[in-house]
Amino acid sequence: MYAVVDIETTGLRGDDNKITEISIFVFDGEKVVKEFTSLVNPEVSINYRISQLTGITDNMVRTAPKFYEIAQEVLEYTEGCIFVAHNVNFDYNIIKEELTSLGAEFKRKKLCTVRLSRKLIQGQQSYSLGALCTSLGITIHGRHRARGDAEATVILLKKLLDLDKDGIFESFLNPKSRQATLPPLLPKAVIDALPNTTGVYYFKDVNGKIIYVGKAKDIKQRVLSHIYSKTNKEQKLCFETADIVYTETGSELVALLLESDEIKKQYPKHNRAQKRVRYSYGVGTYIDRKGILHIVYNKLTALQNPLFKFYNQTECRAFLEKLCEEYELCPRYCNLQQITGACFHYHIKSCKGVCRDLESVSSYNERALEALRLTSGNITTYLIKDIGRDKDERAIVLIENGIYQGFGYVKAKKRIATLEEYAAHITPKQDNTDVQKIIKSYLRQNKDNESVSIEN
Repeated sequence: MYAVVDIETTGLRGDDNKITEISIFVFDGEKVVKEFTSLVNPEVSINYRISQLTGITDNMVRTAPKFYEIAQEVLEYTEGCIFVAHNVNFDYNIIKEELTSLGAEFKRKKLCTVRLSRKLIQGQQSYSLGALCTSLGITIHGRHRARGDAEATVILLKKLLDLDKDGIFESFLNPKSRQATLPPLLPKAVIDALPNTTGVYYFKDVNGKIIYVGKAKDIKQRVLSHIYSKTNKEQKLCFETADIVYTETGSELVALLLESDEIKKQYPKHNRAQKRVRYSYGVGTYIDRKGILHIVYNKLTALQNPLFKFYNQTECRAFLEKLCEEYELCPRYCNLQQITGACFHYHIKSCKGVCRDLESVSSYNERALEALRLTSGNITTYLIKDIGRDKDERAIVLIENGIYQGFGYVKAKKRIATLEEYAAHITPKQDNTDVQKIIKSYLRQNKDNESVSIEN
């Protein structure tokens, strides 16, 4: 016996996504035995876009029974039945949450008509209920309403039962198969092929577009945690996922850095953090008509060869103020005073730069360049070595003059003497505030980890 179920909800996030309508058709494989359909008062407002889609408004459900008033019917109509729905996990999990909150236990075998259709009716452009019904000539009397969609799902289920000559239904009901619990568009073979190793994984939609990027110490376990999560955010992600690919990194640090880089490149719709590339300003130099060296800050797009990179103008000014003070440079030629003529320090007789002509232009320029050289020398260049993808290699991450250059891999037993030789194995990557935070945090957490080493 099958309990074919469809629900409509408020479309809100988290615990506020409540049922607004439910329909249950008890089907014996040949005919509908009984039916239960009811609007439900969700006790919260319905999302406007959902109301536009379903036609169910706050006014319509105001006098409808609350879920606890129909909970007994839901339990009785599904008792002893296989719970069937189009994208079964969505309907099942929401109903289970509602019943659990009332103290009722709800555990039913499940079948998903999306997954069954992908197995038994191959080659469809879309496996949405509307697309399948159009393709199979099934009329839906009331699309996006619980009764209309549930009734159409019953007809679809009957066609699938007739098509099953190889025991597909039985295999899907086998608890070890996990078929009923996987996302509707995702083949079980994809999950089975995932490794229990460290790396970066990519969720793709039916068009092959990357919709989420994540990193994990154990790729398979992390992916399964997405799939079995009960949050609306995770369920929406998994509902759209048709494929999952991955890149093994060995090193957790490399996984973190690759994840950050891929999010900025791919801009996946379901990733929120790390999408922005936040480096936007830099410090550079130029020579004016009088031959005087100016040290200036500007947007990176306006600087040909920036000497230093910063996240905003405030950091640039703070850097130049410190440089000017420590090396007694002229604030006018350090982009700190936008004036014509001599700088303000000259007028109060404290300028030790070129304004008072206490030194020639060439000697001032030499002193300014020396200040920049000494400052850049204080910014560390180093190499991080970490575990590789197997025992015969090591992952390497290069930071040069404080700027992240990228990562790569070398043979564990290969003798390399200089940073220049290591640099030949580095895949160049963009530096930004996110990767700087990742590197610093990782080094703090792994300062006593023998597998992680730093070379200058």
